[in-house]
Amino acid sequence: MPASFTNAGRHIVEEDEIKLTSVGIDIGSSTSHLVFSRLEMKQEGTRYVVKRRAILSESEILLTPYLDDLTIDVAALGKFIERQYERARLKRDDVDTGALILTGVAVRRRNARAIADLFAAEAGRFVSVSAGDSLESTMAAHGSGAAAESARSGGACMNVDIGGGTSKIAVCVNGRVREVTALDVGARLIVLDGNGVVTRLEEAGRFFAQAAGLNLTLGEKIDRSKLPLMASLMADRLFEIISLKSLSGETRRLLRISPLSYREKIDAITFSGGVSEFIYNHHPGDFGDLGALLAAEVKQRVEQLGIPVREPAAKIRATVIGASQYTIQVSGSTIFVDPIDAVPVRNVPVVVPDFSFDGDEIDPAAVKGAIGRALARLDLTAAKQPVAIAFHWDGSATFARLQAFSTGVKEGLEKILAKGFPLTLVSDGDIGGILGLHFKEEMDFPHPVISIDGIALSEFDYIDIGALIPSSGAVPVVIKSLIFPASTERGA
Repeated sequence: MPASFTNAGRHIVEEDEIKLTSVGIDIGSSTSHLVFSRLEMKQEGTRYVVKRRAILSESEILLTPYLDDLTIDVAALGKFIERQYERARLKRDDVDTGALILTGVAVRRRNARAIADLFAAEAGRFVSVSAGDSLESTMAAHGSGAAAESARSGGACMNVDIGGGTSKIAVCVNGRVREVTALDVGARLIVLDGNGVVTRLEEAGRFFAQAAGLNLTLGEKIDRSKLPLMASLMADRLFEIISLKSLSGETRRLLRISPLSYREKIDAITFSGGVSEFIYNHHPGDFGDLGALLAAEVKQRVEQLGIPVREPAAKIRATVIGASQYTIQVSGSTIFVDPIDAVPVRNVPVVVPDFSFDGDEIDPAAVKGAIGRALARLDLTAAKQPVAIAFHWDGSATFARLQAFSTGVKEGLEKILAKGFPLTLVSDGDIGGILGLHFKEEMDFPHPVISIDGIALSEFDYIDIGALIPSSGAVPVVIKSLIFPASTERGA
């Protein structure tokens, strides 16, 4: 299986290890920052995995600049980004690959398009991800190390990411994110200048202010003595969720996605996001918001739960530190593409549903359900883009098993396929050709099919599948993987 390093044209097959300079860029409603890293990757089986990572430079933390309530000042943001490259003593061409993560207001179409223009030259090398509440919660769970903690301990670890506008909660079990939710609780729902004048006010901030007896108006000075009560009310709503209790009507109105249904034991808690810097006593400073007050309320309440608190390696920076990238060439005998013009496709997010291939029979409803849960966890249910379903096939490939699996996949991806996107399947076993044929010949499947085997993929991978090479029938596949900070450290 010949393979080449995407950017330098080197042959991976001739060297066991490759090294990359990568950047992670996180632009959110409240803060923006970058981290530059050196990644060392080693070949294991059909993919390359990161064996060592070193932080080259962490940027300053920027309070995301705005022109108005919803429009980010992209010119100011661009100057900040250029300054961080200079601080890291790196040029744009020095960076092999990276990840641009947009959250909150940054995801809005006008903002996202303008921000993407800042990285137009890197478009082919960067993964660009617009993260909604579910994906942001999932990424924070991995970035904070909560997912790794649950794998290491064998217990359930909850990550609570408290940012400027929202709080995201994820329950991790056995190294996987089981459930997520999010609500409108955050440090910067209200922002004051040095004179106590309101300079920013979110709708949820107005809700909590009224509950605390404050009638807030932009541009007016407020009574600071009521702010601790606001923070206490926010913590009350947040801990209804953290303690896995039944939710009050007030808390349900603040939810941004479905509530948690998980009701089993939580063995450890980690905190990430901007407010976590206060929770772990790192004293980042006074930003004219409720960060310190909210952290104090959280610390008091979490002690009463009696659940061990772990301090993560990454807190406000609990997001990607960049991306790895490499290319493999998949031979014509391991792929099925129909019609031929279904490729190329680019930056397709990989979904890894928790399929069960135990036993002689496969349950189509279980396959459909697993896909639905995976799509929801990664904010892909809106069917705005194609996805690639990655899986490891176990057992025989009888007609009945193929039919059941294919039926479940078809039903699980119904909304995405209805938009005209191709069905893309990637297996690490020898099933690609027969599965593609089954869809087309046995199921008379009307949509384009791309079915590839011999490649092991993971969640947070993104793939480019190139056009077929006529002389060999092979296709080049570029695999870009989001890289997260180190897992949790004991403490707190």
